[in-house]
Amino acid sequence: MTNYKYSSGINENSAKAIGLSLPISTRQSIEICSFIRGKKLQDAKKILESVLKKKTVIPFKRFTNGLGHKPGIASGRYPQNASEQILKMLKSVEANAQFKGLSTADLIIKHIIAQKGPNVWRYGRQKRRHAKKTHIEVIVEEIKTKHKDEKKVKEDKK
Repeated sequence: MTNYKYSSGINENSAKAIGLSLPISTRQSIEICSFIRGKKLQDAKKILESVLKKKTVIPFKRFTNGLGHKPGIASGRYPQNASEQILKMLKSVEANAQFKGLSTADLIIKHIIAQKGPNVWRYGRQKRRHAKKTHIEVIVEEIKTKHKDEKKVKEDKK
């Protein structure tokens, strides 16, 4: 299988983290990534922490075969293992951004993707099975807020 990478270059306002061969479900990871893509990093971390406490539901839009409905949304789940691993990835990319000197309060998840990892055999009682492996790539970008700039302009005028 070909391993795809994010095509555009990483500039000085962004940071990146890659997790290879994580032992989580690819389907659940795809749904989590599509749910938190485009959100602020702090909000995404809060969402995943509340999923671990079973307070927030991850809506499943693509992989819904036989999946029950949850109040307020159509179908959803509380994917514990995948949420825990993706939360670790978000903390890692936050540390990478902080090392580059970016403000962690202004980070937005620009790109997050989950891809199928290698086919690794594990052995069961009757037959061997494929182990779940997933690659995850996260890119965050620092977005300057306009409110801070407007406050500086008002202070300068006074």
